Amino acid sequence: MPPLSIFIIARDEADRIGRTIAAVRGLSDDIVVVDSGSTDATPALAESLGARVVFNAWPGYGRQKRFAEDECRHDWLLNLDADEVVPPDLVGEIAALFADGPPPKDAYKLRIAEIFPGEGAPHRFAYALAPVRLYRRSKGRYSPSPVHDRVDLSPDARIGRLSGTVHHFSVRSLGEQMDKLNAYSDAQADDLDQRGATLSVFRLVAEFPANFLKAYIGRRHALRGIYGFMTAMNYAFYRYLRVAKHWERRLKRRAAQREAGND
Repeated sequence: MPPLSIFIIARDEADRIGRTIAAVRGLSDDIVVVDSGSTDATPALAESLGARVVFNAWPGYGRQKRFAEDECRHDWLLNLDADEVVPPDLVGEIAALFADGPPPKDAYKLRIAEIFPGEGAPHRFAYALAPVRLYRRSKGRYSPSPVHDRVDLSPDARIGRLSGTVHHFSVRSLGEQMDKLNAYSDAQADDLDQRGATLSVFRLVAEFPANFLKAYIGRRHALRGIYGFMTAMNYAFYRYLRVAKHWERRLKRRAAQREAGND
């Protein structure tokens, strides 16, 4: 097998993580699942498929992935989320990189395309990201940010891009998606507070319509039928909600300061 570790962060993913691990079992002898407190069968299922499961209380996205990096045995790392599946053609492409020794680049971007419920494969016009997910730990580490999910590479790192596409089954249901986005908006509001950032009050008005258009037109959800419309609405509300929570906190702090001044 390639000298490659694969790591996945998870919590309550028993319905999805099985196919994620099964798809890449032939790529690595070191699959690490960092579980942050599942109440379902996620740990047992992952172990039954050959993964090594480690518990770590949730510290935020970037910090959890850095913890997972430290648990891996190999220098080359592949990061997957528990709702992502690497199809056979991409598995073959990754394996071929290691066929004649270490890959020629230090990091590789992977195209990740979302798949909505009812779709078996990425839509032809599906919105996709292409972050670095396959990389040498000696050349890059995940940012410790609690909200920003990215690999920070050394300035001299050589970056390539693979042609295959990771299948991202990101939506169980609209309600579950909204719960996840609501929690993420809390984390983003926390991050804004910690950085001392201030968002314009104008964004309370502009955030929803601007981000609906971003998702529905810019990300081509308009081509995905009624589900595309509904997920664009969820995305727009989430982007509005993080601004609203930011301003709610500012207003509460101002009220507390006024009360303190009257004492």
